[in-house]
Amino acid sequence: MRLRYAVPALAAAAVLLLSGCVDNSSPSTGGNESAPAIAKDDAAAALLPEGVGANGKLIIGIDPTYAPNEFKDADGNPIGWGAELAEGIAGKLGLTPEFQVSKFDNIIPSVTGGKADIGMSSFTITEERMKQVDFVNYFNAGIQWASAKGNDVDPDNACGLKVAVQATTYEDTDEVPAKSEACVAAGKAPIDKKQFDTQDAATNAVKLGQVDAMSADSPVTLYAISQTGDALQLAGETFDVAPYGVVVAKDSGMAEAVQAALQSMVDDGSYKKILDGWGVSDGGISTITINVATS
Repeated sequence: MRLRYAVPALAAAAVLLLSGCVDNSSPSTGGNESAPAIAKDDAAAALLPEGVGANGKLIIGIDPTYAPNEFKDADGNPIGWGAELAEGIAGKLGLTPEFQVSKFDNIIPSVTGGKADIGMSSFTITEERMKQVDFVNYFNAGIQWASAKGNDVDPDNACGLKVAVQATTYEDTDEVPAKSEACVAAGKAPIDKKQFDTQDAATNAVKLGQVDAMSADSPVTLYAISQTGDALQLAGETFDVAPYGVVVAKDSGMAEAVQAALQSMVDDGSYKKILDGWGVSDGGISTITINVATS
C-alpha cells in the first residue's frame, strides 16, 4: 500500500529489475503451490539484534486485505507473495513466522512499539515514513487503474467520475485527491472518491457498476482483473513506479538482518520462485538495499 512518487533515477539504477519493465503482467489466479523450502542462512541469522527471535519466532505485522500481495485463505490464514516472502525471511533467520494481523495504519506503530519484529504489507518506502522506521526494499510496483469491461476510463481525464480506493492507501490519501484537485483547478467537476475498507470491496464496487473505476497498486489491480473474469479491464497504463519495503525498527540493526535474509533468497532463487508463482516477477529486484526511498 503505497504512497505516490516516482523512483528517482539514481535509486532506480541501483535497484535492478530481474525481468524488464515493471508492468506486472497478469498474476496467476491462485496461490503458489510450489512455494520453495527455505534453508537457514547462518550469516543472516547472526545479524539479528539481541532479543529478536529469542522465543524462536519472527512476529510479522500484516494487513491481509491486498490480494495478491497479502490476503487470507479460506481458513483466514495470511497468504500471497508478500506473505511468502515474509515466511522466507523468517526461514533464512532460523525463526518460525508468526503473523500479527492488524489494520494497515497500525503496523508501523506495532513495529516501533516492539509488538512486531517486521511489517510486511506492501509499504512504499518514502522519506516521511523513514523518519519513523527503516525499510528493506524488496519489490517495485506502480499504480494501475481498472474499469468495468466496455467502460473506457482515462486516469488522466477522470473529472466527475466515481473512483474506488482502499482506505489509507496512497491512492486514497494522495493520488486520487491530487487528480481531483487538478480537475477543480481546471474548472471541471471533482472526482468522487469512494473509500472501502478492503480492496475486495473496492473491486466489487467496480464490478457491480457502483463506481466508474478503481485505483490500486499494479499487481493488486492486475490480480483483481484476473479474478473477475471478463468483468474488469485495464484503464490506462501503469504509472508512478516506486519501491516496496519491509518495515523494521529504526537504527535497531534489524534492517541488516532482513537485508541479508532477502539477498540470500535472491541468490538461491527462492525469491524469484515465489514471485514467479504469483505472476509478479516483473517487479522483482536483484539487489536488496536499505532505505531506497522515493523523493
